[in-house]
Amino acid sequence: MVRRRSFLLGASALPLVGAGLAGPLDAGRLAADYWMRTMSSGGNDWHDATLHSGVMALYKATQDTRYRDYTLAWANRHNFALRSSSSNPHFADHQAAGQAYLDLYEDNPEPRRRAAIVREIDATIATGRVDYWWWCDALHMAMPIFARLGKAEYGDRLYRWSRQRLWNNNLGLWWRDSRFVNRNIYWSRGNGWVLAALAKVLEVLPQTSPYRAGYLADFRAMAAALARVQRADGFWNVNLGDPNNYPGPETSGTAFFTYGLAWGVRRGVLNDATYRPVAMKGWDGMLRLALQTTGRLGYVQGVGQQPSDHQPVGRNDTTNFGVGAFLLAASEVGRL
Repeated sequence: MVRRRSFLLGASALPLVGAGLAGPLDAGRLAADYWMRTMSSGGNDWHDATLHSGVMALYKATQDTRYRDYTLAWANRHNFALRSSSSNPHFADHQAAGQAYLDLYEDNPEPRRRAAIVREIDATIATGRVDYWWWCDALHMAMPIFARLGKAEYGDRLYRWSRQRLWNNNLGLWWRDSRFVNRNIYWSRGNGWVLAALAKVLEVLPQTSPYRAGYLADFRAMAAALARVQRADGFWNVNLGDPNNYPGPETSGTAFFTYGLAWGVRRGVLNDATYRPVAMKGWDGMLRLALQTTGRLGYVQGVGQQPSDHQPVGRNDTTNFGVGAFLLAASEVGRL
């Protein structure tokens, strides 16, 4: 019990001590149950797709079928279909639901659970285009799906196109899109999307994959950059390049970073002594400030694309994708 308690609380007396939480998965349950109790499970675009990716991670970590059934009801309501746009075909945001659909397929391999996402990815590849991922968020929305469906070669072509344009190799961070290139604006959640994407892809790529070494190098470069700019309270600012640009705690980027770093430590691709403290500091910070005793997760920046969006970010600001990111972090920290 002492060891589990240290993962959750560190050495500090947190507001959630009185809630009876014994470990990270309890914190994940608290946040998930609050959302399931008070909010809609919503549509099948990237917002709820990210939520349900986190819910399914919590299901896998706890084996509590309530979480799987919640996501299954959502997927059934949408008939395991994807959103589409005639003016913007093969848009990564519209493919994101495929991650939760594939989780459900792995739980019960009914063909209909993966049919729509298989058709969509095959149709994307058939176009021969590699310029679909023009903003860094897209890597999280779609890249893990390519890897999971055995289409890593084409996914790598898409990744390389994005990386060539949006990756700052000197800093180990990503610009959100072409408007920010060569500006000192490295949006926290944008980089969080990428770190989470790399963790999810590396989780499923074979050790013999020719793409693995490149992804690991980028993952490690990001981890080193993130360790350098973590706040004293465990969070990361919305602008990783400038701590004075809308400073303050922000949960969605912090949760994705915590998830990715914890995954890297657990999988042995990041040095334990260096990065476990960084991941746990992020986790403890979210419990101290963001997760309320009711289960509401605060300090989540709303839908946006840069540090200035939805400012100021407050204690009660929450979103479905922020909760999804937190559930990914809880599930991964719980496995350490």
